[in-house]
Amino acid sequence: MAAPSCSSLLLLLSLTTLLLLSPTITAQSAPAPAPSGPINVTAILEKAGQYTIFIRFLNVSQAGNQINNQVNNSHDGMTVFAPTDNAFNNLPAGTLNDLNDQQQVQLVLYHICPKYYSLSDLQTVSNPVRTQASGQDNKEFGLHFKGGQGSQVNVSTGVVDVPIYNALRKDSPLAVYQVDQVLIPKEFSDAKAPAASPPRNSGGFGRSSGGGDATAPSTSNPGNAAGKMGVGLGLVSAIWVVCMGLMF
Repeated sequence: MAAPSCSSLLLLLSLTTLLLLSPTITAQSAPAPAPSGPINVTAILEKAGQYTIFIRFLNVSQAGNQINNQVNNSHDGMTVFAPTDNAFNNLPAGTLNDLNDQQQVQLVLYHICPKYYSLSDLQTVSNPVRTQASGQDNKEFGLHFKGGQGSQVNVSTGVVDVPIYNALRKDSPLAVYQVDQVLIPKEFSDAKAPAASPPRNSGGFGRSSGGGDATAPSTSNPGNAAGKMGVGLGLVSAIWVVCMGLMF
């Protein structure tokens, strides 16, 4: 039998070397997955593009920073219901400016739940669901959810009933859902008429043209995540009063 030629041996050696090196070359060429950055609720809203008023309220009240700190540095998830700009613009004239300073802060906190809820969770959750405002003034400040056809879920405050159409972010530990109406709590309707006070600056918290001042809300709600975040918000709200006073 004739011995294999030198060229045949070289070809065989080349093919064998190529087969051995192919997995290494493939592994080296595959890009490493990009590390995920920290969660930022205002960045999520900015990307969606129709939440400028709610973003400003989150920033002025420091609630946005509190959300980011909690979802990035603890095991406590959160859920945010974000009213669109149209939702704020469609409120009856004076709705927000008629709120006292504490109610203005409570309104922001009322749109935040101190727990992560998927849409399927909201279809079967036990009502009322706690919010970051729950327990302030010894009042409930809870949200009620009702499932509909398919994955449809409605959220009700006792004053407002609105469907949840769109999840801007749905993965744990932070869910952000669009709502097309501002969630006005029934506790505001039940509140007694406040005592007379000096007129507010015309550029109040509730005006879309600018921020306003708000005093620190009650944060006496120990033993739950809402209380932990409320303590921080109580401190920053005092700073808010000073900053807003300088602006106007």
